[in-house]
Amino acid sequence: MDCARLWLGLLLPVVAALDFIYHHQGQMEAFLKDVAQNYSSVTHLHSIGKSVKGRNLWVLVVGRSPKEHRIGIPEFKYVANMHGDESVGRELLLHLIEYLVTSDGKDPEITNLINSTRIHIMPSMNPDGFEAVQKPDCFYNKGRHNSNYYDLNRNFPDAFEFNDVSRQPETVAVMKWLNTETFVLSANLHGGALVASYPFDNGVPATGTLYSRSLTPDDDVFQYLAHTYASRNPTMKERNPCKAKLESQSGIINGYFWYPLRGGMQDYNYIWAQCFEITLELSCCKYPRKEMLPSFWNNNKDSLIEYIKQVHIGVKGQVFDQNGTPLPNVIVEVQDRKHICPYRTNKFGEYYLLLLPGSYVVEVIVPGHDPHLTKVTIPSKSQNFSALKKDILLPFREQLDHIPESHLSCPMIPLYKDLQGHSAATKPSLFLFLVTLFHMLFK
Repeated sequence: MDCARLWLGLLLPVVAALDFIYHHQGQMEAFLKDVAQNYSSVTHLHSIGKSVKGRNLWVLVVGRSPKEHRIGIPEFKYVANMHGDESVGRELLLHLIEYLVTSDGKDPEITNLINSTRIHIMPSMNPDGFEAVQKPDCFYNKGRHNSNYYDLNRNFPDAFEFNDVSRQPETVAVMKWLNTETFVLSANLHGGALVASYPFDNGVPATGTLYSRSLTPDDDVFQYLAHTYASRNPTMKERNPCKAKLESQSGIINGYFWYPLRGGMQDYNYIWAQCFEITLELSCCKYPRKEMLPSFWNNNKDSLIEYIKQVHIGVKGQVFDQNGTPLPNVIVEVQDRKHICPYRTNKFGEYYLLLLPGSYVVEVIVPGHDPHLTKVTIPSKSQNFSALKKDILLPFREQLDHIPESHLSCPMIPLYKDLQGHSAATKPSLFLFLVTLFHMLFK
């Protein structure tokens, strides 16, 4: 029996345990390649582009079908190290990778997560900045910007005002990456505070700026997502963990209320990539001593895992014509929470809508036809690692050959610039959020 166990152990993939140190580009690449080689059935390593100095922007995909999208399997992503001097997120994602692949087949929760989700992890969006840090400091380091001295989190198109800056190679690579996948949920990891920040980061009066905030049509979902992460981090949920001027409510804050930001990646994801993204500030110190990394991992591990699971809330499905042909590029939105750039089906006719428990009317819009309405009820207890599945069959006799090119995307200009009035998102939603959270936790 002992010999059999020994042989079984020898057959299992093995990766040397990851140390709690700061891994520079060569060390990080070696680790990622080692994981991809030893866990090839559930991982896929690829570069989405290069930095200004030619360093690869690595992404490791973890999932049961890591190399390609599977219908019904949502895409999730974590991105860290946009600011090269904010180092904790980079190391947490490396340890998350190790935890996922070594727990597969042993931990039922992680195994189910890998079975049902395609998880994309980018440990460093700004490798040049990280390598430029010469003397780590809590508050400011040279490596915040990329090698062209641009802040990558001010470098994306903005929906509220023109952002006439030179698009950097790292930014362009991420924008192209977002167009190649059907990302549903995301978080970007930063440092310098302890809080989960949710969109919008910029705004206009129609999104609530007259009330010192800027809210999306999905504000209830964003508050829930931010609370999901913060509530499982013992330090983030404190009222003022960094002893600074910032005081957040249970560890979450609206980005605009904190400080307005033009050209951020969080807003870009939500508006143009149909991906709900929040920003996770994980450490009071931007570049803390390496001896503190184990405690950061212990404080964030449960939050990192639980947040990934939220990609399975709401409703998902495919849209078909009467012949059973999946329809790409058709608008699928929830009434009363429509997006300034309408959300559309992907090339497989799939849609994913993150929603909290309740009843909704899903509206499908195809040019030349009346809107098709479908009622859905999201149960208070989510299904096991799956959103509610609701395929939609459109009552059209003729097959839809194509959608005109002009309907496929929104221009990358300030879409909100001329929007008048106040949207439903500007109305107070805390009560609704707390009621919904109560139902999810106690029903």
